[in-house]
Amino acid sequence: MDARIDFSTSKILQDFVKRINATSAAVPKGTLPSGLADLVLTRASQINGCAVCVDMHTKDAGHDGETPVRLNLVAAWRDANVFTDAERAALELTEQATRIADAAGGVTDEAWANAARYYDTDQLAALVTTIAVINAYNRFNVMLKNQGGDYRPGQWA
Repeated sequence: MDARIDFSTSKILQDFVKRINATSAAVPKGTLPSGLADLVLTRASQINGCAVCVDMHTKDAGHDGETPVRLNLVAAWRDANVFTDAERAALELTEQATRIADAAGGVTDEAWANAARYYDTDQLAALVTTIAVINAYNRFNVMLKNQGGDYRPGQWA
């Protein structure tokens, strides 16, 4: 399957990616606990069926020291004993925000309150930003039929 538009030939797509990357740069390094962003990025990408982002974020996570067991279980985090309560709260927030059209009312007050038990205001803002950006990237890649599988850790850093 070929991508619908060759990224390298579209100034509009290149400008979009540049601007969305600038948006994600609003979250200072170290705001979220180590490895949490990789779990959030991977889970949202799994839900959205974005092969490019699943490929990228699982490889980056592994390169950054995340274990294969946790990466393999992130899709079934509710039934896995390898995630902390704080990580579970972030993954629940990720799922509800990613499936916003499927959930009456969007993110529940309970999910938000649970995440707020573990994360301060800046960390919650970082989670919201991270979830919003990855959902935009997922939709971009899925619409264009961009393919995953060839990513090398740090390739687009």
